[in-house]
Amino acid sequence: MAVVAKKLQPAKTAAIEEAKKILGEYANYVFVDYRGLTVEQITKLRDQLREKGSQLKVFKNNFARVAFEEMQNTQVAEYLSGPTAIAMIKEDANESAKVLFDFIKDAPTLAVKGAWVDGELYDQAKIEALSKLPGKKQLIAMLMSAINGPARKLAGTLQAYVEKLEKEGASA
Repeated sequence: MAVVAKKLQPAKTAAIEEAKKILGEYANYVFVDYRGLTVEQITKLRDQLREKGSQLKVFKNNFARVAFEEMQNTQVAEYLSGPTAIAMIKEDANESAKVLFDFIKDAPTLAVKGAWVDGELYDQAKIEALSKLPGKKQLIAMLMSAINGPARKLAGTLQAYVEKLEKEGASA
């Protein structure tokens, strides 16, 4: 639990409000330990996450903890210890998690602590399993392909039948 002073300094209050504003824009969060990464690696990771519609940000742990508490989310406090960066995700948490776990292959010093996805707390193993699932867009494409396949075959068969009738009609 965060220690909240009786009288907060205006700068700290402003920092907490800023953290709350930024965190409130996102629905899903992945907490990572970035200790040991170089500035270039963090920049590369931020760029890769940005391509997926996510953002990686470092907050002071106490400020983030208080901001989450004010957002009625006290369960993530266990992940806010030590050097912690938060990957903030608007949708398709598995796509951003996939980026993080792929990045770990190149930079093994990055460690995923856990996540908050769709109102549920995920540990490291569960978020890794989620990262291996196809994303929402991929699932929709797979569904449309499955629906479209038989219709395409039917259209091809009907077109072949029409062409056959036209050939027979022209020869008779």
